[in-house]
Amino acid sequence: MMQTVAMTKTTADVEQILGAVAAKIDSAAFTSWIRPLQCEICDGVLVLNAQNQFSADYVGAVYSNVLSEVAQSFGLNVKIAVRGATVAAPIANDNNVQSFAPAAACTQTTRMTVSDAFDAFVCCEENALVLSACKKIAAGSVSFSPLFIYGPAGCGKSLLADAIEKASVGRVIKMTGGQFVSEFTRSLHDRTVFAFKDYCRNCDTFILDDVQSLSGKRATCNEFVELVMDLRANGKNIVLVSNVAPGNLSGFDRRTQSVFASGLVADMVAPNTNVKRTLLMRAGVSADVADSIAARIAGDGHLVGGVATKIKAYAELMGESVNMDVATRLLSDTLQKSKTPIAMVKSMCEKLGVSYDSVCGRGRSRALVMARQIMMAVLKSVTNMSLSEIGCVCGDRDHATVVYAISQIEKLKKTDLVLAAQISQLVAEYK
Repeated sequence: MMQTVAMTKTTADVEQILGAVAAKIDSAAFTSWIRPLQCEICDGVLVLNAQNQFSADYVGAVYSNVLSEVAQSFGLNVKIAVRGATVAAPIANDNNVQSFAPAAACTQTTRMTVSDAFDAFVCCEENALVLSACKKIAAGSVSFSPLFIYGPAGCGKSLLADAIEKASVGRVIKMTGGQFVSEFTRSLHDRTVFAFKDYCRNCDTFILDDVQSLSGKRATCNEFVELVMDLRANGKNIVLVSNVAPGNLSGFDRRTQSVFASGLVADMVAPNTNVKRTLLMRAGVSADVADSIAARIAGDGHLVGGVATKIKAYAELMGESVNMDVATRLLSDTLQKSKTPIAMVKSMCEKLGVSYDSVCGRGRSRALVMARQIMMAVLKSVTNMSLSEIGCVCGDRDHATVVYAISQIEKLKKTDLVLAAQISQLVAEYK
């Protein structure tokens, strides 16, 4: 009888502890990771039995502080074990016996002055804000961290991230999203996750390129959000680079999006004709050729670099200068021909971060609908197409849908200056 009472009391204590844990973490996380654990109290220790080693490592890495805090309030210690295993995996953080080194070099040792580091970036008026913000971060601690930079491919985002890395004072860690996922996963497997946490936090500036690579990886996203909040609380600089704005990131929960947008969000535009001309001339292309072909190259810095490389290679290999006739023949596969409506829609899809198939499909996500409406408004401004024709190239939309889309964009332009500038840029490019 006494044994039955003792067992009932122990069960009640475990349920009370689990209830206290549930009150401190997200309900979805509790259901996914904590509730499946088999919990028991033995000799003053709360033992959490995980189904496999990965679950044990993950729970210990992500929820150790919460579990320890709750257990201590009940006068207990905590230990995580794998069901059926003889050796338990303690969640205590013993950094004295842990070490971590990235599989690939994630730091930059060569330092440059701010002016030298940013000299390679050719700035247009629309990108002046983001350039100033990057220089400010490189010069020291700022109040607007994290700096979230987004824009289409080839607008110079990664170039600015590299410049910050080269010019920043103090220790800089720069990773791509793919590297962060790989290193975090490896630290879980090697049971060095606490050392990985310390490695990432022991810096003055942390730069993550290709943030969208974290999409759908919940455990990695949770870890990275904790990292961002810890770095910001300690006055460190954080730079995040993505192809879309925080609110348009797919595969991220609302909390993550809001943390990313809690600092300065700065958009970048694709190189305009003047920037492309300057980039070509810097690469050694003659002024007359640069003037003639700059407007016929798509607004992608990567493509401009490829054109310059091709012209230089031809001049070196053939031993002759490249005039306009040679350039036209040499770049026949690159220079833009007449801008057809479908070609404009596909180009705008790339700039707005959506796929052409999605635009022509029936998707109704907020980002997709906005992109579709922007395209209709731009086509109305730069072409003589009827509204029915515009609807046809945007996925067979009817006349009423196009009318509604254009009216919505006109309303938003009056209050959203960023959207108005973006549309003006597109209209100027496709006229």
